Amino acid sequence: MGGKKFAVLLCAEDSEYVKKKYGGYFGVFVRMLAEEGETWDVFHVARGEFPDDDDFGSYNGYVITGSCNDAHGNDVWICKLIALLKQLDSLRKKVLGICFGHQVLGRSLGAKIGRSLKGWDIGVTTVHLSSSSKLFSSLKMPAVLPVIECHRDESLGSQPKQR
Repeated sequence: MGGKKFAVLLCAEDSEYVKKKYGGYFGVFVRMLAEEGETWDVFHVARGEFPDDDDFGSYNGYVITGSCNDAHGNDVWICKLIALLKQLDSLRKKVLGICFGHQVLGRSLGAKIGRSLKGWDIGVTTVHLSSSSKLFSSLKMPAVLPVIECHRDESLGSQPKQR
C-alpha cells in the first residue's frame, strides 16, 4: 500500500522570488507540510486546471492557497472550485484553506463572504492556540503565535455548517 496522497489547489501565480527560492508556492507548501512517503500534486486552479472528476476522491487531503482574487467573486474558476469543495465535503476529505483558501472554503460551506466594512487588515496579530485542541496535538506548537495578516475580505455573518 502506498503512502498518503495530497493536492495543492494553487489559486495564485508564483512570484519571481518564490519561484527562485522555493520552486513556486507549491514548493513552499510541500516543504512545510509533506512527510516522507507522501505524494503531493499541484493543480493551478486559477488557470482552470483541476483534478479529474474520477481522480479527486483519491487524495487524502487538499490545501487551498491564498490568492489576489476575491473569495466572494464569481470567476468561472472560483465557482468551479466551490463546486469541488462541496464534493470534497460530501466525501469528508480533509481540506486546509490558507487566506483566500479559508474564505472560499467557508463560502462553499454556506458562509457569506464579502468586503470588510473596516477596510484592509494589515499587520501582525497574535493568535492564542488552545492546548485542548486536537487539531494541533501532534505538532509542537507554541501557546501564542504572531501571524502576519493582509486582507480586506471577511465572513459577513452567517456561519458555515460545522463538521
